Amino acid sequence: MAKTTYVDILPTLEEAYFSGVQSSDRFVFSRIIKKTALLSRKKKKGLTLRSLLPQITALWNGFSSSEKEAWTLAGAENDLNGFRLFVQDQSLRIKNEMPDTATPSTLHQSLVGNLHIEAPASELKIIQIHPHFYWVSKKVKGKKGMYEPVLVTEDLALPVKISLNYSSNLTSAGGGSFAKFFARFWHSYQGADQYTELEIPLDLVSAWKHAETTLTTLLGYVIRYDLYFHLYNLTGDLYIDNVKAEHSVQNWVRDPWCKDINQGFTRAFYQIPKHWAGVIVPDGAIYDSIYKDF
Repeated sequence: MAKTTYVDILPTLEEAYFSGVQSSDRFVFSRIIKKTALLSRKKKKGLTLRSLLPQITALWNGFSSSEKEAWTLAGAENDLNGFRLFVQDQSLRIKNEMPDTATPSTLHQSLVGNLHIEAPASELKIIQIHPHFYWVSKKVKGKKGMYEPVLVTEDLALPVKISLNYSSNLTSAGGGSFAKFFARFWHSYQGADQYTELEIPLDLVSAWKHAETTLTTLLGYVIRYDLYFHLYNLTGDLYIDNVKAEHSVQNWVRDPWCKDINQGFTRAFYQIPKHWAGVIVPDGAIYDSIYKDF
């Protein structure tokens, strides 16, 4: 394949040139690739036959108005309308070979985060960092499937409210066992570093529920904070969704709907921190996003 550093196209040839090629991977290895051709009628028909949308739409049309309203209320938690949430959820059910349809809930939707511990492990701790400056991956408007790194400035302002929805089925594996979600604040007072934790204790066994707490004051100058989930001397499962750390009139949690809590970034996105990074993840302890029939 020929490699070029610059292509000078005559104005009369630009239309023909750009009709057949397009730019690819502009961050790491800039190159020109063949543009995806329009699908033929035969290929379109094949795609339609393989699509789950007609099947899912038929199920949606069979719902009563009250059932559709329940999906609408659940979808509002993810900034989706009821139909789009149902399509997302039902697609996952079909993929996981689950029968029937799910019951919509305002406490959890579609994929949820799962922290799982089994022997020989008895502890799991993960962190989401929130320094003053950090990078995130953001979708480019008007470009299907295109993302770009964006620098975020998080100016921490009190009060700070942390909250989540969760379900748990945990068993104590020793003395002093606990499960908690907390924010750890680093602040400076009279020239000395101080650390303050805002904590939500989590029940070891619980159906889906909402929990929240708020911090209103801190001594001195606030430098940064980090979010943690910590399970200690426990085995079993913790399920989480709709995680929030709210201040300055917005939620700053990355991946609040737990679509991929273990997602990492590479190549040109290497500077973007993982949604949740492991602090203590021994053999037998895992964390990921899953679909489960609750």
